Amino acid sequence: MRLPFTKMHGLGNDFVVIDARSRSIVLSDDQKRRVADRRRGIGCDQLIVLEHSARADVFMRIYNPDGTEAGACGNATRCVAGRLMAENGVERIVVETISGLLETTAADHGDITVDMGEVKTDWRDIPVAEACDTLHLPLRSGPLLDPVGVNVGNPHAVFFVPDVAAIDLEKLGPALEHAPLFPERANIEIVQRLASGRLRMRVWERGAGITQACGSGACATLVAAARRGLTGRKAEVVLDGGTLTIEWLANNHVLMTGGWTTSFKGEIELGEVAAREAVTHG
Repeated sequence: MRLPFTKMHGLGNDFVVIDARSRSIVLSDDQKRRVADRRRGIGCDQLIVLEHSARADVFMRIYNPDGTEAGACGNATRCVAGRLMAENGVERIVVETISGLLETTAADHGDITVDMGEVKTDWRDIPVAEACDTLHLPLRSGPLLDPVGVNVGNPHAVFFVPDVAAIDLEKLGPALEHAPLFPERANIEIVQRLASGRLRMRVWERGAGITQACGSGACATLVAAARRGLTGRKAEVVLDGGTLTIEWLANNHVLMTGGWTTSFKGEIELGEVAAREAVTHG
């Protein structure tokens, strides 16, 4: 079966988007991995499947390159919202995920602002395996120590360092992601304070590895920095692929603003794919 797809990215964090709003498409874990494979498939940081929602404009399902399902992806949310805004001629789209509803609005210069929802900082909500102060998680690996735990739809451990370029994230990331402290694994951010309103971040994403950008990671970074007193509640976060503006509101919601891009469209042959009438969520 040949499946149409759209290749999109937010600051280099790239996605294969499959539209299953008119018919439900069920992919095996092997098929998900084949789509994400950069040598044998299309290649992406996450596979996005759009489905019907009774509570929102669309249900966005997120799969990592290893086939596991993710709860949140800020960059993908901007891409999906931008696509639907263009399709429908509107400036507001609500996206449903397994982590909840995300409200998006059009911003200046073609950017999209996403309300990523309420930030969670209690140890049970990260989650971590033992009761602890999430402002100082008991975790260390080489030069990385004393991270801040944050949940922005998925778990994050944010490490502050003098120079992100000096950290071998490819070496340290896998073990930290799978540390026993994190029963659901974790996204790992290393962060350097450039100025009071500017942070430099690199990321090891759970199930994906090093990526050019991570929207939920940028949100977690700003929250962690504000909790540590390193910045205010609004800052620019500079990632490998570009810059996002993040604001932590007084109501505990966090806003992310940045760009989105459609790269190309095509079809992929995946053999037998289960398809049925679309299922509506909610």
